Amino acid sequence: MTRWLDEREQRAWRAFLRMSQELELRLGRELQAESGLSAADYAVLVPLSEAPDGRLRPYELQRILVWEQSRLSHQVSRMQKRGLVRREECTEDGRGAFIALTDDGRNAIESAAPGHVEAVRRLVFDRLTQAQVAALHQLATRVLDGLDQAVDQGT
Repeated sequence: MTRWLDEREQRAWRAFLRMSQELELRLGRELQAESGLSAADYAVLVPLSEAPDGRLRPYELQRILVWEQSRLSHQVSRMQKRGLVRREECTEDGRGAFIALTDDGRNAIESAAPGHVEAVRRLVFDRLTQAQVAALHQLATRVLDGLDQAVDQGT
């Protein structure tokens, strides 16, 4: 039997979806306009910039981004052509490789990050109380934990 959403749940769900879509669109547009980076570029550059030696194995980056292998491969290829990242062979493992941040990639993320963080602050956190920020974190963590459990259980 289908467990339909009640009116309150439907309003909350639709508001959440609209908020997610609007934020993604607005943040992506602002990022592109101010830095020339797409949201996907930024998503790849952040974990690379935080990684030791500025490099990660493709499977690690895939796991962090929750992307399919083909999406990551295409995105890295586009970024490689623009000089933001490079592929490096792994000397310890002839079969393995790394995706590494270039100097241009590091400069791009370091230039883009302040404006992007300011946009996130302006569009989200400046509108919330500290209690709401804590509640947002708690809600997101709870849903993500449930998603992780579902994956672990194969559902």
